[in-house]
Amino acid sequence: MSRMKIYLKIFLLIFSITCNSQNNSLAGKISYGLENLPYVNIYIQNTKLGTSSNEDGYYQIKNIPSGTYKIVVSSLGYKTKATEITFNKNENEKIIQNFSLVSDNSLDEIVVSGNLRPVSKSASSVPVDVYSKSFFKKNPTPSIFESLQNVNGVRPQLNCNVCNTGDIHINGLEGPYTFVLIDGMPIVSGLSTVYGLTGIPQALIQRVEVVKGPASTLYGSEAVGGIINIITKKPSNSPMLFVDSFSSSWEEINTDIGFKYNASKKIQGLLGINYFNYQNIIDNNNDNFTDLTLQNRISIFNKLNIERRNNKLFTVAFRYVYEDRWGGETNWNKSFRGTDLVYGESIYTSRWETFGTYELPTTENIRLQFSANGHHQDSFYGTDSYKADQLIAFGQLIYNKKIKKKHDLLFGIAYRYTTYDDNTFATSESDGVTNKPSIIHLPGVFIQDEMNLTNQHKLLIGARYDYNSLHGTIFSPRVNYKWNSKNNKNILRFSVGNGFRVANIFTEDHAALSGAREVVFEGELSPETSWNANVNYVKKISINNTLVSLDASGFYTHFNNRILPDYETDPNKIIYANLNGFSVSKGISLNSDISFPLGLTMNIGATLMDVSIHENNIKKRQLLTESFSGVWSISYNLKKSRIKIDYTGNLYGPMKLPLLSELDPRRGESPWFSIQNIQITKNIGTSWEMYGGIKNILNFTPANNSIARSFDPFDSGVDFNSNGEAIATTNNPYALTFDPSYVYASNQSIRGFLGLRYTIF
Repeated sequence: MSRMKIYLKIFLLIFSITCNSQNNSLAGKISYGLENLPYVNIYIQNTKLGTSSNEDGYYQIKNIPSGTYKIVVSSLGYKTKATEITFNKNENEKIIQNFSLVSDNSLDEIVVSGNLRPVSKSASSVPVDVYSKSFFKKNPTPSIFESLQNVNGVRPQLNCNVCNTGDIHINGLEGPYTFVLIDGMPIVSGLSTVYGLTGIPQALIQRVEVVKGPASTLYGSEAVGGIINIITKKPSNSPMLFVDSFSSSWEEINTDIGFKYNASKKIQGLLGINYFNYQNIIDNNNDNFTDLTLQNRISIFNKLNIERRNNKLFTVAFRYVYEDRWGGETNWNKSFRGTDLVYGESIYTSRWETFGTYELPTTENIRLQFSANGHHQDSFYGTDSYKADQLIAFGQLIYNKKIKKKHDLLFGIAYRYTTYDDNTFATSESDGVTNKPSIIHLPGVFIQDEMNLTNQHKLLIGARYDYNSLHGTIFSPRVNYKWNSKNNKNILRFSVGNGFRVANIFTEDHAALSGAREVVFEGELSPETSWNANVNYVKKISINNTLVSLDASGFYTHFNNRILPDYETDPNKIIYANLNGFSVSKGISLNSDISFPLGLTMNIGATLMDVSIHENNIKKRQLLTESFSGVWSISYNLKKSRIKIDYTGNLYGPMKLPLLSELDPRRGESPWFSIQNIQITKNIGTSWEMYGGIKNILNFTPANNSIARSFDPFDSGVDFNSNGEAIATTNNPYALTFDPSYVYASNQSIRGFLGLRYTIF
């Protein structure tokens, strides 16, 4: 805990820096109608001056230097209000400024992910779930990957018991079917599928938008299952300084720092740094393997907004991430890297990203979006070397035109260039020896028309045409229909669309690299195709200042040529092949947001689904996919004491697990399990927040035999027959081989955490 003392000293030093005070003061009353409002936040933007209204609704801010300031007033359930005031030089002024707030009953946000243009959530023809930065504060984590564990229908799935890599499942579909974007740009794909959601400084995240269901018409072939769009803050709306650091009893340390600056008169920047460190070897399940992968990661993010005429947008961002992670036998160190003396999985990752948006200087709404990223990975999985490089460049030109208030026309052209080389037979010539990096050119064109049929009816029709240089043409149509009641408290949406995906096995599924199984490709892998139908109903209810929002969805996806790893045919192999049949993902989900007038808010969701594989007239459950999941977030705000209590959690039903053979003594499916967390946050003044709590309060961890033959990771004690199959012996009665793919939850047990946040507005 010595590190925590250092961080406390840093925070105290920052807190000790104060500006020169004068005798100017600002005071007044905060009201709603005839009612005075207590515990409302009032602060002076771009300073650390601020306060809260007292029990009678009155406030006062003293020692304000002379100058012109923007005063911001905000409170949960009310629309934020701002006004400008001026204190004259060399005068001790006392200004009285009252504020009358307006209730915000809309619970409606601006979203961009559904239609590629800003629109209110309720007006969008495409259902979009929005999660603000305050949602993620309820359960602080070192990465967005972990933060998504409390989003309904979304599940972070670990793919390896040793290296702890993972991806994001949406409605039971694996990570490669989920398209992850940052500010609308396709940054996280290919090699970064399992690493791209780590290292994003959460101090810079404004909100996260989730679209469940195919979005290939606008985003291309990878958006089969849905998209996750991480929206970063604008420099103009960001605090001057934000610091958030926490540590846990497992000795994890995570620090986020963000601040804005002026690079010139017309260029405003936002810089963010994330640092995560975990170097504590823990083996609570006594299998001689690390329960949690050790990591050392730093990420630097810089976003620039360039001021232009006519308020035309020009923004560009950069990010660099470096990570050193390893897991394996507890006595492993870097001297054993790549050897068969002690088993370890060591992964060095470095990646850079740049992306931005430029609005053309025309009277029409035309914008250019661009991105590029490079990913380098140097890793060893035991003795198996995996060195890979990937470069992706992307650009698209979008034209948005409103015609006679009836049509919102969107037209775009796009081009994507991808090259990757992983030095495996996946990027080799037909002889299996000569290396041949994969290069893909993917030009495309798309169009959509959102028609306002009446004030209550909308119809969206869209289509996309892509040409993949390796697999030919791709056509992706979609149709969306939306109805809303006159008071907008009832909304019904229906959508149909298709998807197309080209799989890159090693770049997407790192479980194929871990363990002793041989990876086998059966024939040439054809692209996957799918059709999806989705129906969504939203109901908003207001009763005695209690706001309730109900969101129900039903979904159905049918896949052809699906590519799935086969762990069952041969216990010594992972076989990849196109499914000789079809696959179906179907289910229903329900989400409810409730806001009570006395500071209690609740978000509760549940998803029931059936993800199956149909081959040779036999239906089978998909591996590592739960039939039921539930999430909740319950918060109580004690305004008088400025304390907030957050209780978050999830619940998962049994998943089918990959066994090595019929002799494997491990359970064929996981148990019901739940990860629950409790947190208490205390606001201190206007700049400080102290928070702490307990994670995984039920102390759930998987069985200690999750890694088969963990005592023999190189299979030195395994006997094989002439076909290369393990055979039962006295020393190996179940004919097992070393295998870390039996994974459905983290091995990280109960732990306490403590953190501090410091903000200057």
